[in-house]
Amino acid sequence: MPPGWDWASGQGLLGLDDPEEWDAAFERGEAGLGTAVIGLAFHCTLAEVSPRIVRAMRLPDAAQRGFAFTAAGHAARLNGELTPELYEALRAEGPGGFAVHAIRDTLTFVPFRKLPPWFKRRWVRQAVRDKLEAGWLHLADAIEGARWIVR
Repeated sequence: MPPGWDWASGQGLLGLDDPEEWDAAFERGEAGLGTAVIGLAFHCTLAEVSPRIVRAMRLPDAAQRGFAFTAAGHAARLNGELTPELYEALRAEGPGGFAVHAIRDTLTFVPFRKLPPWFKRRWVRQAVRDKLEAGWLHLADAIEGARWIVR
């Protein structure tokens, strides 16, 4: 075990930069694989980290699966794109649940032209929803302001 990487507690795993070490830990069934895949997302290329993120999204531990989706969101932020496998994994998980923040990060940081068709539809739906919500909040603020003035 390299110094500073404690698989049991997760200490230092955000600094992991060796995909082969992650693969070996996966084969050993180590805890903290989701945490470590975030480190890989920070330190490795998208091509290197993508298959490992997808594998981590299938881990039996719910918390570690959640970290894998966080890694997908970081990959979208850092690279401005995702691989087809990551897009498919996000699509399979759906917008409610672990993938909600990864999907929002992807919609925010990946240019529209690079999104697959189903993600483009999701982007349009989310943009309309955000505009309607902003309008509703603005209206509610105006009504509250009017009530305050009348009092």
